[in-house]
Amino acid sequence: MALAKRYKAKEAEPRLQQQWAETGIYRFNPDSGREVYSIDTPPPTVSGMIHMGHIFSYVQAEVMARYQRMTGKEVFYPFCFDDNGLPSERFTEKVKKVKAQDMTRGEFVKLCLEVAKDAEKQFRELWNSFGFSCDWSLMYTTIDPWVQRVSQRSFLDLVKKDRVYRKEAPTLWCPECQTAVAQAESEDKEFPSHFHDLEFRLADGTGVVPIATTRPELIPACVAVFVHPDDTRWKHLVGQKVGVPLYDREVTILSDEKVDMEKGSGAVMCCTFGDTTDIEWWGEHNLDLRIILDNRGHMNDTTGFLEGMYWKKARRVIVEKLDEQGYRKGGKDITHAVNVHERCGTPLEYLVNRQWFIRILDMKQQLLDKGGEINWYPAHFKVRYDHWVENLKWDWCISRQRFYGVPFPVWFCSECGAPVFADEENLPVDPLVDSPG
Repeated sequence: MALAKRYKAKEAEPRLQQQWAETGIYRFNPDSGREVYSIDTPPPTVSGMIHMGHIFSYVQAEVMARYQRMTGKEVFYPFCFDDNGLPSERFTEKVKKVKAQDMTRGEFVKLCLEVAKDAEKQFRELWNSFGFSCDWSLMYTTIDPWVQRVSQRSFLDLVKKDRVYRKEAPTLWCPECQTAVAQAESEDKEFPSHFHDLEFRLADGTGVVPIATTRPELIPACVAVFVHPDDTRWKHLVGQKVGVPLYDREVTILSDEKVDMEKGSGAVMCCTFGDTTDIEWWGEHNLDLRIILDNRGHMNDTTGFLEGMYWKKARRVIVEKLDEQGYRKGGKDITHAVNVHERCGTPLEYLVNRQWFIRILDMKQQLLDKGGEINWYPAHFKVRYDHWVENLKWDWCISRQRFYGVPFPVWFCSECGAPVFADEENLPVDPLVDSPG
């Protein structure tokens, strides 16, 4: 058959795409007897935002799929849409002009499913237009009933293996998304800030302890002052009391080797909570717990004149008060890394609430060993993986405060609070609708 003198893409490509679909040319055949090459790519999030990054990342997978087919392998390349969780919720609220908290969960989930279906159609049309060779007969979504069943069964399996626990503990929290997040969902971002030089006055009136901080709004949460045990400037003060600026109470000066003697004055306030070191000190030294922020990042009723303010406004107001009453002695502008939520870029806080966790800290060496069995391309990603595992400080928080997602297959006794787990044969379950047993 003679080829046309000019290739007309708008005519040829839809015809070829239809032909590929009808003949099942890219359909996976488990009975072919050929070596299987499996492609498991992160599914695109159904948020309505298709961008060049989608094309770049999936072109890479497509090149691999076509190359492996040409070498004679049976390519297993299903496709998935990640259509539950925060991005899909926000997209639904935007499209439908609603707020999840203004309706029942069931009503909102129906809207999410409707919006996700329309968005998935657009995604699929785009993928087809680029000629991607995935097996659409194997398409699934992360909210499909069978996927929920697998997810819930995996959770119950971890429960049986004693790898899961639920407790009230300091947890990374996003005030914007109003949910707990895992350490893997955070990243560092550079922000301009200011070091405030503050004066903590000894309770006996004999002197002061200078402390530099970038977060003066956490002063109401101060539960101790720490110095290094070898710091000759301050070690003689260990055990003494200092007043908390602007607040009519005192805290104790304690010593710990984690204090950086070269940073600031060498003395640091411990607040619940500003960072992971605060959490460690709080636990190791059995300190008081003073939570001053609510789930939205506003100051609560324990903060006196700051109550109700968003933390940014509270910072401005408390700095003015510190200046007025002579507690602030200067400072300097800096740029430093702040831990933010990768989804929205909001600085993360540490709040105490009850969450589900998977034990992973006791498996760090196993994770490193498994990473060593993988061929990494490019090789420096192996170094990045190793650093990530080595720097894990918390077990994996797997619960999220969301309306639309896979629910935990568990109920709680109304009298004693004990968990009642679902039977595997009944999965998937929705504890808000279904009953145990």
